[in-house]
Amino acid sequence: MEELQKTWETEYLIRFPDCDPFNHLNNSRYLDYFINAREDHLLKFHHFNIYKLAHEKAVSWVVSKNQIVYLKPALLMETVIIQSTLIRMEESEIAVEMIMWNRDKTVLKAFLWTNFVHFNLKTQRREKHSVDLINAFQPYCVSLSASLQFEQRLEQLRK
Repeated sequence: MEELQKTWETEYLIRFPDCDPFNHLNNSRYLDYFINAREDHLLKFHHFNIYKLAHEKAVSWVVSKNQIVYLKPALLMETVIIQSTLIRMEESEIAVEMIMWNRDKTVLKAFLWTNFVHFNLKTQRREKHSVDLINAFQPYCVSLSASLQFEQRLEQLRK
């Protein structure tokens, strides 16, 4: 039986309008690249369209917290690999780990943990995940130790 893929990755090219005067990816644009990658991963590997869900069921996720570290600059016209992994799924919140590497995954460029709150677009309030969403995503969750801190996880990746 084939093992379920839980970490998804895609190549991205760092574009000129996203860079600062030093030809480095602008700090704020890292978040855009990471969020776009996660959307792409959900659509490509899980065939899950968050916009369709928002349109049909009036629910989605909103970012509630980001923890990010910039380690090495992503450079203009450089191809990077962005990975994303669901690391926690709770009643009304999820956490996703995202990593940016150089093309051959030998240089860790940036590391991000993002918490998303499940949100009802009509009531403008937090909402519990449906059983269907839990069943769809729980198998893809890579459970990290609850005591594992962001900095500890970063050290694991650096080794």
